[in-house]
Amino acid sequence: MSTKQGVKLLKKIRLLEPTMPTRATGVFKGEASGFLNWNDILYEKFYDVYTQVLNNFWKPSQVSMVQDKKQWGELDKNIQDKFLEILTMLSGLDSLQTPTLIEILKFIKDPAVKAILANFAQQESIHNESYSYVNSSLIPLERQKELFKKIQSHPQVIKRNKPIVDAYQRFVDEPTPQHLFEALIHSTNLEGIYFYLAFAFYYNLGRQQLMTGTATMISYIHRDEMVHFDFIATLVQILMYEYPELNTEENVQFIYDTIGKAVELEKEWSEEMLGDIEEKADIDLDEFHDYIEYLANKRLRMFGLDNLYEDYKENPMPWIKTFDDESINLTKTDFFEQKSRTYAQVSTSNGFDEL
Repeated sequence: MSTKQGVKLLKKIRLLEPTMPTRATGVFKGEASGFLNWNDILYEKFYDVYTQVLNNFWKPSQVSMVQDKKQWGELDKNIQDKFLEILTMLSGLDSLQTPTLIEILKFIKDPAVKAILANFAQQESIHNESYSYVNSSLIPLERQKELFKKIQSHPQVIKRNKPIVDAYQRFVDEPTPQHLFEALIHSTNLEGIYFYLAFAFYYNLGRQQLMTGTATMISYIHRDEMVHFDFIATLVQILMYEYPELNTEENVQFIYDTIGKAVELEKEWSEEMLGDIEEKADIDLDEFHDYIEYLANKRLRMFGLDNLYEDYKENPMPWIKTFDDESINLTKTDFFEQKSRTYAQVSTSNGFDEL
């Protein structure tokens, strides 16, 4: 590990270290040749994750937008506006992920983890393409540019994104184990908390048989993100194992505080987006707020921590259960057009039974 004015930094990997073992002795620390032999890896779960990522592969062009185009003009103007603003916001969030994952890759010793994160980065690019694909199907380029300009300067968007952007930039500027830990927790918030108003909004349209192409695409993105944040939680646990000095009460509190703050910001965002059209959008925001707390508890349990909020015995947003984490995770199915697109199913042996 190198130093910068007395601060211990993670050491950037060399592309190959032929004298080192093929099987990595650590993910962030240890030795590794850089050669990848999937039959000789540090943790078997890594291959399960890699296989799941490949099985989940999809392209935006596979989803028909014909019906969405027909229905677009029939939507209420306020619903149209929120549809586009939320979609553009998603594009902004996912734009952060590809370059950040590439930065993290520079410090990963284990070639299996490098392969997984490289695929995650590619998936995030596909997500961005999908938002552009939807926009290009519905509105002209000039309107798209206006939306991006609006979102880039929107006070609530800036407030919401600032903790994540700051954490990512701290890691890029000073790649210490602590800053990596903080960036990974914020990544969990981005993919495991921040996207869920958007998911609920588009799923709500889909269950009314409206904009089903968009809702189908969102279900694919949803499932990708579940694999991402589950694996990121695994990396956090490995990081804390390899750097035991990270195992502090302060860092446990950091997880609680950061996830709690993300929940409050997602609630604020929901009020900003839908507060004045809650009835028209047919979403109960109080119910949604309970749902976000329910999800936050699940994210905390991924880190082996106790619930922060009321222990919801059932999903507090019953209608979304058809499209929630457990249902999306079972199979690649078009929920809205009812066309089977089944790939390999996830099982408890893959470690995704508690998403």
